[in-house]
Order: sequence, then structure tokens, then C-alpha cells
Amino acid sequence: MRIRLSAWSGSVALLLCAALSCPPAGAAARPLAFTVRQGRFFNAFLRQGPVAGDLVLRSGPHPRLIVAFPAGDSGVGVWFASEPHWARWRLLGRLHPVRSHDAHGRPLYGLSAVVQLTGDPSLRVHQAVLSSIRVLRDYGSLGRLPAGIATAPRSGPREIAWSRERLDGGAAYRLTLQVLRGRVHGTSILADRAGIIRLRVTGLTGEPPLTPLSGRQLLRHPHQGSRAARETLTFLAYRQKFLAGSWRFDTYFGRDTLMSVRLLMPALTAGAIDDALDSVLARLSPHGQVAHEEDIGEEAVLENLKRGVRSAAPSYTYLMIDENYMLAPDAAAWLLSARERAHAAAFLAAPVGGPEQRQGSHGAALVKNLRFVLQSAAPFARDPRVGHLIGLKPGVPVGDWRDSNTGLGGGYYPYDVNAALVPAALDAIARLYASGLLSPYLTAAERPWFAQAAHMAQVWSRRAPQLFAVTVPHAVALRDVRRYAALDRIPAQPAVNALGRGPVKFPALSLSRAGRPIPVMQSDVGYLLLFGKPAPQDLARLVRALMRPFPAGLITGAGLVVANPAYAPPTLQKELTRHAYHGTVVWSWQQALLAAGLARQLRRADLPPAVRAELREAERTLWRVIHATRSMANTELWSWTYQGGHYHIRPFGSASSDASEADAAQLWSTVYLAIKPPAGMAGSRAAAR
Repeated sequence: MRIRLSAWSGSVALLLCAALSCPPAGAAARPLAFTVRQGRFFNAFLRQGPVAGDLVLRSGPHPRLIVAFPAGDSGVGVWFASEPHWARWRLLGRLHPVRSHDAHGRPLYGLSAVVQLTGDPSLRVHQAVLSSIRVLRDYGSLGRLPAGIATAPRSGPREIAWSRERLDGGAAYRLTLQVLRGRVHGTSILADRAGIIRLRVTGLTGEPPLTPLSGRQLLRHPHQGSRAARETLTFLAYRQKFLAGSWRFDTYFGRDTLMSVRLLMPALTAGAIDDALDSVLARLSPHGQVAHEEDIGEEAVLENLKRGVRSAAPSYTYLMIDENYMLAPDAAAWLLSARERAHAAAFLAAPVGGPEQRQGSHGAALVKNLRFVLQSAAPFARDPRVGHLIGLKPGVPVGDWRDSNTGLGGGYYPYDVNAALVPAALDAIARLYASGLLSPYLTAAERPWFAQAAHMAQVWSRRAPQLFAVTVPHAVALRDVRRYAALDRIPAQPAVNALGRGPVKFPALSLSRAGRPIPVMQSDVGYLLLFGKPAPQDLARLVRALMRPFPAGLITGAGLVVANPAYAPPTLQKELTRHAYHGTVVWSWQQALLAAGLARQLRRADLPPAVRAELREAERTLWRVIHATRSMANTELWSWTYQGGHYHIRPFGSASSDASEADAAQLWSTVYLAIKPPAGMAGSRAAAR
């Protein structure tokens, strides 16, 4: 008999726990501790009982330390003044969980660690920040703090400490640097005679702990797959939500949750999938849009204060457009699967967020999103022209996962949303409607409308991708590839040889508002392969273009780059570089997405032998670069250099010109727990070349 206590089992769960002596909220089955080093960044993770935190040390001429907590998406950190020397951090020993109390007797949870800095350093405090992770993140990139956040240090002979209450008084934060070697001088810490500074760092938060998932609560086979991926996923998985990544995204993101759950579905337990989908349904807008991010903890206080309200009540942002079309495919993949078909009706009937939330049923919430999809997709289904595609929201320069300001190349209609996600959502609605599972939640007036979903899906899947087609004449492609290779100081000949003789064809990254294709080759074709069914000749052409060596295609020895601007104007080439967040860089999950898409297409029975052979070769090529980059597999993204005739991985954020730093633990990068290489390649240990 399986007893599953999910986020929506409410009072039943409390009764069962009382009977079975369940561990308290926040308690994990066993301590989880691991470390990740990325260039000048060192991360140490700990989850033990109600404590969950990530210690982040940045070495180099701008030393910094941060302790980030999933609880309330909160953190404490200190930035030090620039050093003439390269300061090097080390963790001595392991992290230790800490429990304390604030001045009001309220519990504080955090961690303590002994760290050492060498390189004849001195640490002069520039700024400490104790607040929401969003506040720390913004301070790191913009150098500004909201009013009331800055905190003066308290200095003693052997210690510098900061503490403050949340702006509404609802929680407290504390950071202490105890000097074990060296000495305090004002707000500076000076090295001892051996040129060493040794500190005991203690970071604490008063935000309420989350309820962790681990072991057989989380994974169907908790001892299979990469240990590093299991540890990363476990640190990010909680009953209330799955975190997008640590340290910078230690909270709920709709897109990250939905994409990760879709790809991880074969590996996750039923309870974990239920909890993840519940977290999305609980955060829908009144009109059925999927929340992109949540404002909780002090970030919520700051947002509420703008409206004159002193409250930590959470709020949600609905700026993005892609995640609105991800929920339906996830729901269909789960509720219509043979594995849990009997469970589907019970899940839909269960309350969102548990009985105490009183938000209605999962089924009613899901239908609310499906209505939004049908309404927004109807104009193009009736009249398939550019102006009826799904564009960015007014005044918002981003809309999909390429959410840096240059990620879409200045485009207005993203390829992934219109060519892949909207058709996938409509197809999922059609299948859910045909199954009868939605019947209890539909009105009589809605049924004819939902019955049109299959026809709408056909129109979108046939007509939308055509609008993104880019064709580059062969002679122009040769010129573009040679020029770009020379500018980027990479070899041109392998790419030139792969171009063949005909024109180069690929789907644009996006369309301008006027419908002009932005001629940047991109990796989002993986969405189409995962959700769609292109004609065999179109499928072969799409895959062929991507799998050419960069800069003809996307393949490098350091991974599959997510954008290739070689065929674009010079202005775009200068924006989409290997220093840009969505430029010629490698995102681990995009490689996984394409791998899952290729595997799905290869299961088709209608592929001609030549197309099947081409896809199998593409799959082998892709998995070679995945294996070559396995050391970075669970991280957010990375960049590369080309030296000595080889590509070399470079952690993103290790160069001062990089747009930001990358997370060491990223939710959607753990999906290799469910996505496996083809037979014969599992043991490959290729190196990046």
C-alpha cells in the first residue's frame, strides 16, 4: 500500500502524520551536503532538518561571500573592496547547521562554515546585504539598495556582524564573520603574518523553512543516475515548489518548473509531479496565465510598500508568454499517461494548495489556463498571419526563456512560443478534452469551443513555422561563416566543409513586429522535436542545420551553443557573443531538450531510412558533446574559449565582461536523470576538443 502525503492532501496528511510519527515540516530523511566549483566561484550546499542553504565564495580581485536560503528566497552576503591581489577562498571542513533565535525569541535557521583566504589579502567591507535574494542579486548587478535595507556593522576585537529585521518586522536576518586568523581593524580584516585570513562565517534567516522532498519521495529510483544530478535536484525540491536554481533563483519560476517536470517525468514519483503541478496551478492569474516568478519574503514587503501596504503577502509576476503554453502539455503528458491514468481524476478533483487554501480544484484551475490558451490562439487559427501570432506583452522586452534584453535579437514574436509551444498546448487540450477528464469542469457553452482545439493545433503547426523560415544563399553563407570565424578566431574550414552546396535554411530566432525574420540560428528547434511532428523532409533539414560545426551550425567541442549570429548583421553579432547570457554560450538543459526531442522523433514509424540514419548520427554527435561537458551538466550555463586548436569550457561569470554569473545548481539541468544516451554511448568519456 502506498501512502503519499502531497501538498494537496491537507487535513488527511495531518491525521496520518499524527498516527505514523512523521518527521516535522522541514525535516529531511538524511543530511545532504555537496560542493561545486566553477572557476572563481565555490558553492557548498547543506540541507539538514529545517536548514537549507548555499554558501557561495567568489575569489579574485573582487572577493565576496553569500549565504542563500530557499526559506523566503532570502540571503545574507558581504561584498569586499577591490584587492590588488588575487584572493583565494577555501572551505575548511564542512558546513554545519545552526539554529538560534532573534531578539523576539523567534527561530532562526542557517549554517556556519570556516573559510580561509590566502594571497596576502586584506578584506575591507564595501557593503553587506541582508534581505531577499532578489535584493542581493540586484545589488550585485546594479550596485543599488532599496531604502531601509542597508545595515551598519557591529565590530569587535575578533568579529564583524550585521543583523536586521525584515522591513515589516516579520522575520530577522543575521551574518557574522568571526576572525580566527588575522585581525579586525575598523571594518577591515587584515591577514596575519603568514598572509592568511581565516573566518567562521555564520548566516541565519528567520523566514519559515520549506518542506523538503528526498529519496523515494522524489525519485522513483533514488539511487540511479548521476549522484551530482540527484544531489542538485534534491536540494532544489520541496513540497511547496521546486526551486529554479541556487543561488540566484532560490524560488519558484513557472517556466523552470514546467520544463523540468516535463523532461524529468519518467524519473519523478507521482507525489513529486503532483506537488510541482499544484505549485503552478496555485499561482495562476485570474485569467489563467502561469506565474513567472513570485515575490515572497522581503521582496514581497518591498512590492507591497510601493502600494502603501505593510505586508509580506506574496504576489506573482505574469510578464512572460512562453510558460502559459507549457502547462497543457505537462498536464496531458501526466494525466493521460498509462502510468497514472487511474490517478488523473483524483488529482483533478483535489483542491489546489490543500483544503486550507480554498482555491478550488486542480481541474477548475487547469481549465482556466486552457481557456486562456484557446482565446489567445483563436485569432491565428481563424486568420493565420503574422499579426495574429503571440507577441511580447506591451512594454516588456522579453517573453520566453531567452529573457535577457538581447536574447531574442530585438524580435517581438519568439520562435519557440509560436512554432512549438502554442501548437503543443492546443494538441494537449484536444487530447485532454477527448479523454473526458475535463468534463466535470466545462460548461455546456465551452464544449464546442474545446472541441475545436484539434483543428486549431493543425493550423498552428502547419502555418506558424513557415513564417520563421530563413534561407541564406550558398555563396552568402560561405562568406558569412568565413567572416564570423575570423572575427571570433575559430577555425572556418570544418564549418565551410559542412555547408554542402545548397542554400542554408533554418528557423529564425524571432520575428520583428513587422514580421521580418531575425536571422539567428537557435537551439529552440528542440521544442519542436519534443512536442511536434514535422514532415520527414523538414525534420531532416532542421536537424542538419543545427548539427553542423559552429559557426555554420551550433556544434562546438564545448557544447551546443544556443544562438549562432553568423548569418545576422554585425550589430547582432556584437550583442550575441560568448559573454552574453543568451549568446554563443551553452545551456545544459537546451542540450537535454534537443536530446529528448531527437529520441522522440526516432520513435516515429513514418521516417524514411535516410532520415532515420541522419537523426541517429545527429543524436550520436549531440551525445558526444554532452559527455564532453558532463563536468558542467548540473550548472546553468557556460561559455568557452578556443586555444591550441581546441575548444575549452569556461565557467560563465569568470570573465569581467560576462553579463552575469551562472548558478552552480540549476533545476532544469538535472533532467539527465530521465534523459539517457542511445545504446552504446552511456560510457563515453570524450573530452572537449
